[in-house]
Amino acid sequence: MNELAEVVFRPIGVARTPFADKADAPRQPRAAEGVQATLELFAGHGFEDALEGIEAWDHLWVLFLFDRAEGWRPKVRPPRSARKRGLFGTRAPRRPNPVGMSVVKLVAVDGLRLTVADVDLLDGTPILDLKPYVPWCDAIPDANQGWLERPEDPGPRWEVTFDAVAEAQLARLVERGFDLRRRIADHLALGPHPHAYRRIREVGGGESVLKVKEFRARFRVDGEQVRVLRLESGYPKKKRPAWHDAILAIE
Repeated sequence: MNELAEVVFRPIGVARTPFADKADAPRQPRAAEGVQATLELFAGHGFEDALEGIEAWDHLWVLFLFDRAEGWRPKVRPPRSARKRGLFGTRAPRRPNPVGMSVVKLVAVDGLRLTVADVDLLDGTPILDLKPYVPWCDAIPDANQGWLERPEDPGPRWEVTFDAVAEAQLARLVERGFDLRRRIADHLALGPHPHAYRRIREVGGGESVLKVKEFRARFRVDGEQVRVLRLESGYPKKKRPAWHDAILAIE
């Protein structure tokens, strides 16, 4: 095949998951332990027969398309790296051919619907293929860690705490349908320093902010502890919804 040849993939189905946008989704399946989702295969293609025997396996490889990743660069800075790395030495989603793969736990099969767990896919992700995970050939316990500094990746290193004002604001946000506490804690536990993927920037006075949905979490770093001080609106004051002001007024 020459370098100008075009390869066309047709999705076999779609993932239905709790993760609506990229900032919500875990970076790897192991960071999504316990999260359940459904893989819905398309009817009319004989996939019912193709699924025969799949329930014998308890884990599957899911090959999928990063359909919301646009463009690519030869050098990227992964969330766990202090410097840029060559794209092919990382798992960054923006690739020349945006194909991803994840190991998921197979929970149940019902016709063309597969219930799976430990899922890191965005809702609506196109599924390209399913393959059984075979431990004797897919797991290599003595493989090295590459450029990762710690083998426990993505285990958190930073302890995240919330001041009373932040706790009160988060509780009020839950009443409005925004449950941001775990999302803030998970992001900051991976590292509180400015990084494009973590949506963190310094604001002066030893404080930084994390962008999370419509809000900003202001925090301070003390040693290896991250203190979330309070939440702020992500809107300019003139465009800020009135209910934001009520939450931001909590002291």
